[in-house]
This record gives sequence, C-alpha cells and structure tokens, in this order.
Amino acid sequence: MAEIPLIKFHGCIDYFDGGFALGRMLSGFADKVLESDNPGFAVCQWDLQEVLGQLLIGQRYIDPFPAAGGSQLFSWLNIITKPLIFKMKILYLLLYLLAGFVCHAQGQGKDPLTEKLDSFFRLQPGDQPGIALSIEKRGTVLYRRAAGLADKETRVAIDSLSNFRMASLSKQFTAMGILLLEKDQRLSLEDPIRKYLPELPGRIGDRVLIRHLLTHSSGLLDYESLVPSGQSTQLLDADVLHLLAGTDSLYFEPGSRFRYSNSGFCLLALIIERISHESYARYIKEKIFAPLQMAGSVIYEAGHPISHRAMGYAKDSTGLIVPSDQSITSATKGDGGIYTSLADYSKWIRALQENKLLRLSSVLKRLRFPIAGMRESYYGAGWFIIASSPIVLFHSGSTCGFTNFVIQLPGDEWSIVYFSNLADNISPFRQMVRILQEAGIGDFSSVFALYELTR
Repeated sequence: MAEIPLIKFHGCIDYFDGGFALGRMLSGFADKVLESDNPGFAVCQWDLQEVLGQLLIGQRYIDPFPAAGGSQLFSWLNIITKPLIFKMKILYLLLYLLAGFVCHAQGQGKDPLTEKLDSFFRLQPGDQPGIALSIEKRGTVLYRRAAGLADKETRVAIDSLSNFRMASLSKQFTAMGILLLEKDQRLSLEDPIRKYLPELPGRIGDRVLIRHLLTHSSGLLDYESLVPSGQSTQLLDADVLHLLAGTDSLYFEPGSRFRYSNSGFCLLALIIERISHESYARYIKEKIFAPLQMAGSVIYEAGHPISHRAMGYAKDSTGLIVPSDQSITSATKGDGGIYTSLADYSKWIRALQENKLLRLSSVLKRLRFPIAGMRESYYGAGWFIIASSPIVLFHSGSTCGFTNFVIQLPGDEWSIVYFSNLADNISPFRQMVRILQEAGIGDFSSVFALYELTR
C-alpha cells in the first residue's frame, strides 16, 4: 500500500475543531486559498517561533498577499506604532499567520492523489446537499474536505463538525455497547435473547442467541415487512419488539446463514437498556461518547435538538432534490439512530485502532460469521470483514436522506470515511474509490457487493 505524503493543509485546520467559530472561519478561508491558482504564491521558509514572537511583541506584521509583481510571499513592514499591534485581536494575528502557511503549502505542490481529489471536489455543487470525506492514517488527517450544504433552508455549508445521520453505521456503536456489557460479565453472547426479552415467543426467543443478532444470522423477520399499512407515527425499538412478538416464525434456523437484519439491532438496543437499567441513549453516551470525547455525537430522539445538524434530502421521480430527513423508521435507535460528524467519527475509529474500549480484532476473530457466495467475506459486531491482505473492515449506512460509507484497514491504521446528506448518493463514493485505486492506495471495489446486501 502506497504512502500519501502529508502535505495537505486541510488536516491542519481541524486542530481548531471543537465548535469554535474561529475554526469554521479559518477552515473556509483555507479552502479558498487552497483553491486559488495564483501563480504569484512563492515558496518561503520562515522560523515560526520568530514570526510569532515578532507579532506578539508588536515589532512587525505579515502581509501574506504581496503587491503585484512581488517575488516574495511575505512582506515585512514596520508598523506605525507599537500600541496598534497590541490592540489587534488575536483572531487577526492567527488569520494572517494561517494565510501565510496555507500559501506556503500551496507553493510546495500537491501529491497526485490530493490533486485528483481536489479536482473532484471542485466539480461538486455548492448550493445542494453534499458530501464530506476524510482519509486518515494513525490518527493523522491526510485529506479532509467537504462540499455542499448541510441545510438548504439556512444555507449552512457542510464541514467537519456537521452531524450526519449514520443510519446503519450506528450498528457499530450498538454492537460495542453489547460487547462492553460482555466485558463486564453482565451477559454472554451465548445467552438466548428471551432471557432479556420475555415478550418473544419461545420458538424465536429460545433459539436466537445474542451472537446471532451481532452477526445477522438470527433469521428474524424484517420488522419493516410487519409495519401495518397506513402507519404514520414513527416506530421505536420497543415497537419493533412488539411487532416481532406477534409472530412465531423465522426466515431460517438461527446460525445457519447470513441475512442482513435491522430487527436484530433494534433488539440489541433493548437488551442494553434492560441490563444496564439506562436508556440506550444515556448508556452509549456514558460508555462510548464521553470516554472518547465525542462531544458532538448524539442519538436521535424526536424533539431533541441536534447541533450542527445536516438535514437529509433525496431526489424525487423527476430528479428534483427535496427534503427527506425522516421516515416512519427513522426513530429506531439500535439499527440507525446515531448522529455524528467527521471530527467525532475520527475519534471513534482511532479508539478502535488503539483498543481504547476493547480489542476489536480479538472480538471479530471469535465472532465473525461467513457470508455465503462472498469470497473471504464475513460479518461481526457492526462490520463487514474482508479477510484479504491487509484485512479490510467496511460498512455502509443508507436511509431516506443519507448515504454513508466507511472503509477501515485496522492493521495499517487507515480509514476512509464518506458522509452524504443525499439519499442514494453512491456515485461520488465510487469515484473516490476509483481515484484511490489509480493512486495505488488499494482496490476497495469489493465493498460494493457487500453494500448491496444491506439494501
């Protein structure tokens, strides 16, 4: 697998992430400069400590935009009075300084992968729902960029703090919640689910184990097929249990085959609640979000505000983009209710790579379930597993208004994360996968066959 030189500046601006307006302003400013084709940007090297020192003591300031015809990037000028510099807000100092370093990065040139990805993003419309991409290795952002609007009504642009509905990427968090309970010896993966969900008939609850729910091998009926016609109110996880309790059939003998099941992860959320004696939302916040400092991440609950929220959209039969944020199945939590951002999801991926919560590789080795007809493909604990060299973890998340993909190479500590607030917006991700392959990073085209299993 080829290395990507860390010369892209977009990663650096995320040091300002944390909800500050400063970070957002600088992010937008940096994007504008990086996209400039001004040939006047020259390569200059200055001592950062000296530059900042001179700024703070009020002796000089930096003009990052030289006069026309100037050959140097920085123009050092004497200021009229020292008190003037003391009255300048630190925001302006940082802005000047940042502009100089952005231009410096521009002057050094870009690697071919960055060039191709930048070219791709420049073609994305800025006035429609869009996409966000982050490529990281060992916790370092190699490329991060967004395009489009998080909310068409307010005209707020997508950035690394925009909270997208994760849809089925939420299953990773639900699975982790169960695994943490197992770690604390509060359940066994071999427990029949009726131990915690006595409402289920014995023919289902006594045969289906927690292990089967985590691997999509339970045979449970799809709750979506059981929803009464004319249903207008949103379903909750408890409603899924009620629907399943009214049946006594399975698609197949538990543990005999793979079939993707949202039903199973709704039941896992209820099992978490009944063992922990806390709501699913509170448990996930206390056990995952808080320890990993994912402060912006939340679980959807109707009527509760979501900061930096990206609203969902879809194309109608004529191709017109229309609001499509919620459906009757959008309020279930265990199978798809989490909202998070590129900035927060990066912390999640890094925690998995560093085994901060538990050793995921060990869990997947004992839990993974083979997928018939898919060579070297398995599923376990919220991840598709491609047993290639290197091992690839993958998942998608699709709902009425969102399209998300994540590819993780845990051995090499790589991650590729793509979020979109437009339903069925898979084409841009296909293009990105093709760009990565052309750049020699790796061929990840096999994930699309796995994606189809979730449809």
